[in-house]
This record gives sequence, structure tokens and C-alpha cells, in this order.
Amino acid sequence: MKSPSSTASMGTQRKDSFLWGKAPEGFSQMEKKPTEGIRVHKNDILDDIQKIRLDIENVLTEIHTMESNQENKNVVRAKRFLCGKKKFNMDPVKGIQYLQNNDLLDNTPEAVAEFLYKEEGLSKTAIGNFLGEREEFHLQILKAFVDLHEFSDLNLVQALRQFLWSFRLPGEAQKIDRMMEAFAQRYCTCNVGVFQSTDTCYILSFAIIMLNTSLHNPNVKDKPTLERFISMNRSINNGGDLPNDLLMKLYESIKNEPFKIPEDDGNDLTHTFFNPDREGWLLKEGGRVKTWKRRWFILTDSCLYYFQYTTDKEPIGIIPLENLCVREVDDPHKQFCLELFNPKGQKIKACKTDPDGRVVVGKHQSYKISAASAEERTDWVEAIRACITKDPFYDLVSARKRKVISNSSAEPHQ
Repeated sequence: MKSPSSTASMGTQRKDSFLWGKAPEGFSQMEKKPTEGIRVHKNDILDDIQKIRLDIENVLTEIHTMESNQENKNVVRAKRFLCGKKKFNMDPVKGIQYLQNNDLLDNTPEAVAEFLYKEEGLSKTAIGNFLGEREEFHLQILKAFVDLHEFSDLNLVQALRQFLWSFRLPGEAQKIDRMMEAFAQRYCTCNVGVFQSTDTCYILSFAIIMLNTSLHNPNVKDKPTLERFISMNRSINNGGDLPNDLLMKLYESIKNEPFKIPEDDGNDLTHTFFNPDREGWLLKEGGRVKTWKRRWFILTDSCLYYFQYTTDKEPIGIIPLENLCVREVDDPHKQFCLELFNPKGQKIKACKTDPDGRVVVGKHQSYKISAASAEERTDWVEAIRACITKDPFYDLVSARKRKVISNSSAEPHQ
């Protein structure tokens, strides 16, 4: 007779044998069949577990490979995006085209406008020139860009501070006109009822910009008074006058704090080139060596400056326009040429920076420059002539004032 302890031991042995799929001793054939099935099932499960482990390892390897590929793609994308920004700063149209060709920027006015408005590291000069172009797509971009500004409940000086900080206003009169027209429309949309028309906003905006220059440019000795500023803006509100207290607040705001002009790469000459008369790419013929080189020209303060790139901190040459004349000329090697010359046949008093960084006197008897088209050449010739004798800002404002006064005179009186 078996003792209770031996019986318990046998029960434990049977239980363990079941768990491990073994048929313990003392089992009948009927009892061994279920245990055999359990053993087979257990082996199948172990095989499945091994397969699952292999599958998991394969999936993890694939995920790691995909992450590495995505990381590499992101690195390449970031490098191309940076390259596109650099291209934009050198040539805005080519830069935008590069970004779009590489699927880095959508070809919509809204996407391009947001890129110009929000992206850091872009040349404010390049932004201004790109926005001022007259093609339809550029006009749509300009509108979308201006619409990104929120001018609600801002006075005109505050709105101009915000607007003029987002780019550098180009020097070409037609570009300035388009951009300030877009600004005036946006301001009036955000502030209904402040002015009777966008023309009023346009004229007053120019008056404020010119006031800023006159008050804070050390070369202007005769500083305009509040009374003169008020007098300048008579009859611009559809033939009526703006409130004196409004004009006084605008005057005091500019007097106390000049516009902060956006600088590109620490350019100390930004103030000199703010609101130039004209700027753009031209080809210039060398003096001693008659080769043609592409240069970025800026026309302002009766001087013609030229740079290697738009973002250069200093010009590589300066041509004072005093006592010079300009004319269209033919050249056997280049089309659409113009020439700067001294009518007395004397050497032009210009200077340039040589390869060693020294400033030297130029050796030109005349400067021959080539434009991209006949129209562009004509515009440059007119701009150079006008730069010596008059201010295009005043021409734009005078034309708009004549329009306002003419319209108000034509309206029937109540």
C-alpha cells in the first residue's frame, strides 16, 4: 500500500510531465495519446514563436533602413533648401525656380508669399526686387504677401514700420508704385473709414517716408516742420484736409523714432541704399581689360554703385554722376548698350576696389554698360538722367495728388 506522501509525489510528477509534454511512467496507452498531442502542439508553438521573432527582426531592420533613408532624404532636402535660399539672395527669380523644380516650394502665389514673409536668412533687397516685378504671377504674390500683414487698429506710421521691415523698398519708380498701391489697399481694408480713398493713404504714406528721410538724413539741413508737413498734405482726402491732430501724431512718431531699415548681412551701407532710384543686374565693360562682367547696380544720391552680388556689404565701384552725361550707343559685341561719359572728354572721377582690397581711382574715359533689353536700357538711361535733376518719389506723389484733386473737382457739389 502506497503512503500518502508517495501518492502526492506521483501526482506532482504526472503534472510536471503533462506540462512538458512527456508521458510519465505508469500511464496507460489511452493516457499517453493526449500527452503526445500536447508535445506536438508545444513544438508547433515554439516554431511559430521562432518565426515571429525572425519576422520582428526583419521588420525592425526594415524600419531602421527606412529611418536611415528618410534621414538621408531630410539631409539632402535641407541642403537643397539652403542652396535655394542662397540662389534666391543672388538672383530671386532663379532661386524661386530652383526651389519649385526640387519640390521644395509650391508654385502658388500664397506659398511663395509665405516663403518670402516667414523664411529667415533671405535678403530683404532680393525680396523687394522680386515683389516689385510687373508680371501677373508676381502681382498675385505681392497681394498675397501684403495680405499676410495685419494692419488693423494701427495708425499709418505703425503699419508702415511693419511693412517696410519685411523687405527693402526697391528704387525703381514703377516697382515702388505697385508696392505702395498694394500697401494702401491692404491698410484701407484693415481700417475702414480712416481715409476716404486708397489714393489718400498712398499719398500720405509717401509723405511719411519722405519726412523720415528729411528729418533723419544728416545731409538734409532744412528740416521740415510740422506746419510744412501739414501744408504738404492739404486737399489729399478726396479734395478735403485730414485732421491736424492725425497729421501731428504721425509727424511726432517719425520725429521721435525713424524707420528701422532692414539690413542684409550687416550691411553698413543700408542707409545709403534705402529707396534707391533704380537697381538691377547689368553687364559692365572693363576699363583696361575690355571684358564684360555681370554686376549689380544701384542708382542713388547722384551716384552709380556696382556690386558683385546683391548681398555684398560694400560696392566694388562707385561712379559719381556729377558732370556726366548718358546716351544709348551701339556696340559690335553687346546689345542694348548705354554709355556714361564726360562731355568735356576728361577722365571720369570714379573709384573701385582692386583684388587686394585697396580703393583705387578708376581709369575710365567712359563707362559702357549693357542691359538685357531695349526697354530696360531706356529705363536706365531715363533713371540716370532723372537722378541728377529730380526725385522720382516726388514725381509719383505729384501725379497722384493731381489725380485726387482732379477727381474731387469733377464731382458735383452737394
